[in-house]
Amino acid sequence: MSVIIEGFISLLLIAGGIFVFIGSLGMAHLRDFYMRLHGPTKATTLGIGCMLIASMAYFWSVDGKPDAQELLITLFLFITAPVSAHLLAKSGLHLQLKRVDKTQGKPVELRPEEVGEKPVPHPDKGHG
Repeated sequence: MSVIIEGFISLLLIAGGIFVFIGSLGMAHLRDFYMRLHGPTKATTLGIGCMLIASMAYFWSVDGKPDAQELLITLFLFITAPVSAHLLAKSGLHLQLKRVDKTQGKPVELRPEEVGEKPVPHPDKGHG
């Protein structure tokens, strides 16, 4: 294996580890649901993506052929993580979760008819 390829793989692994660490710090230290959602979603997607690309590059250089599984996992991760974060944020807005004053902005994307009543009754339980 070439020194340049080893350096590239090492750089991707270090960058991935840094991104994952930053994402975990965001999850641990941020104060409300909306801020906690932002850190891990962005940073961890980049971190795991870097690690998967490094793994793909390593096995490509060793075996001489690319591995489609790791590429598909990376693409699936890049597609699903932002979508799931968006749906979690929309459900948090729908449920009117409390936020700290430091969280800036007002959610303008929800119309009054889209905001649910709290608590939302479970559909399987009776009304009584």
